[in-house]
Amino acid sequence: MMKKNSTPPQAASTENRLLAPLVRTYERFLKIRGKPREIALGFALGLFVGMTPFIGLHTVMAVPLAALLKWNKISAAVAVWFTNAATAPFIYSITYIVGAHIAGIKKVFSWKDIESLSAVYHLILHTPEIIWAMVIGGVLLGLPLAVAGYYLAFFVVGRYQEKIKIKRKESKKRRSRKRKPRKRSVPATIKEVLSTGNTNPSSHQEPPLK
Repeated sequence: MMKKNSTPPQAASTENRLLAPLVRTYERFLKIRGKPREIALGFALGLFVGMTPFIGLHTVMAVPLAALLKWNKISAAVAVWFTNAATAPFIYSITYIVGAHIAGIKKVFSWKDIESLSAVYHLILHTPEIIWAMVIGGVLLGLPLAVAGYYLAFFVVGRYQEKIKIKRKESKKRRSRKRKPRKRSVPATIKEVLSTGNTNPSSHQEPPLK
């Protein structure tokens, strides 16, 4: 009999399809080679660039900047995808509201105006003041997001690399123990000879019986 609280198979499969790409991205991010600090700095840079309204150019902007600053380019390229087709409407609406409030722009900007990426491009190209509002809002919101992303990435990557180091040390110890040759036991009579400094073992033999 099926329980009432059990998740339907179709809903579970849909959830797995949504979570699987995120899990794979997370696992690949952990395996990025480099120092945790450089990886975290690249990740923070990618988050900051991703908050700007120049969608489609984020990777082109973030990777050269990371290379110039000698930060991790791969983590920067991964982080810019924080702003994608699914999250852009929400992110850009928030950055516009914040930037418009700071810049004193009174033009109404609703969710319906950015229901798709094509609508975002249209608004950015035909309304320059929206660009400035998004830039201001993106900078103001991108800075704390980048700081939080830096510490999160530094902690996660550092912890993962530390676990890998411990596992490698343990595996080396196990391999060295297997390869280490066993010492042969020396007979007691020879040990006694060596301890007394006498190299002639016949001198320690018992006298023959009469």
